[in-house]
Amino acid sequence: MWLRSLMRPKILCPSGERRPNLGGATAVRCPWCARSGDRVVDSRSAEGGKAVRRRRECLSCGRRFTTYERPEETRLLVAKRDGGKEPFDRAKVVAGVNKAVKNRPVTQEQVEQLAVKVEEKLRRKGPVITTQEIGIEVLSQLRKLDDVAYLRFASVYKDFQELTDFERELGLLLQKREARKAPARQGPSRA
Repeated sequence: MWLRSLMRPKILCPSGERRPNLGGATAVRCPWCARSGDRVVDSRSAEGGKAVRRRRECLSCGRRFTTYERPEETRLLVAKRDGGKEPFDRAKVVAGVNKAVKNRPVTQEQVEQLAVKVEEKLRRKGPVITTQEIGIEVLSQLRKLDDVAYLRFASVYKDFQELTDFERELGLLLQKREARKAPARQGPSRA
């Protein structure tokens, strides 16, 4: 089976460049003269490996232009509590986190990075996610960023009604902080 794929004839375009047979797909048109004949002058990774940047030269007018090849992202849908679905909106995550980090030593860039991390993790879970999964992931990322912002967000997300709710969450937060510090404190014991 694999031998057959090696024996398939290579398809050459008019410029001599080898291109895969895309089932009748048309080539990229030159933005200057609108003709479709071009050759790739340079290819390299872009956007941290998430895209391929190709520098092309038009065979008709000789001008160069750049194209980017990226994988098509799947649409991320959010299943609401009432049963409806809507597209994921990163701006809503940013707005919620901005309320939690108000007057805290957190930059807007950190908030944006947090939202990107949340979206990336949710995309790995599948095309349909729940609002609960979003909230849990935001809490997870906020815990790493700022404890006070975490408590603020948790108070809204978990619908704190009493002072004991804050005490319980603060106790859990302190417990986790101590667990992270404990291995560093352990040393040889003296008897």
